[in-house]
Amino acid sequence: MPVPANSLPLLSEVEAESLALTLSTSAAELHGALCGWLAGGGADVREWPARVLADPSAATPAAGGALDRLRVATVAQIGDAEFGFELLLPDAQASLSERSGALFDWCRGFLGGFGLAAGAAPNLSEESREALGDLAKFAATAPQEEGDEEDEEALAELEEFVRVAALGLHGDVALAARHRQRLN
Repeated sequence: MPVPANSLPLLSEVEAESLALTLSTSAAELHGALCGWLAGGGADVREWPARVLADPSAATPAAGGALDRLRVATVAQIGDAEFGFELLLPDAQASLSERSGALFDWCRGFLGGFGLAAGAAPNLSEESREALGDLAKFAATAPQEEGDEEDEEALAELEEFVRVAALGLHGDVALAARHRQRLN
């Protein structure tokens, strides 16, 4: 049974291909950078790692490989009218430290990709400016080593906030730019 085009590849697949291409970033941070790039209005291109990592020497992913599927799925998800957008993060079986660290890595990647695509002064709503500031705070946070049920719930809430913030920023910048182009 074929995998739907909007399904993210497994984290382990992205990590393996990223390592093989000698990209010096975690899978979560790489996905965050791609999402930030797209939210900031960056183009959907096969050579996306070179663009989102600002490294012209970064290899172009093989067609159909994990990183190419990550791009295709992410483009489909971030533009999904049903808000089916997901963050590429470790599953619930991973430790709280690993999951919170990956979320903060994702935020760091998002900020970098967004900044590269949107530029220094994107036109943002007040809500999006606040969300971008919150993402910056998360990006500067250290992972929590241990926790209880309350910490697990807090992490789930943070993940949802980050997901919605990314969609909001995508709407403010990328979708708004497309809308303006259609009007002209």
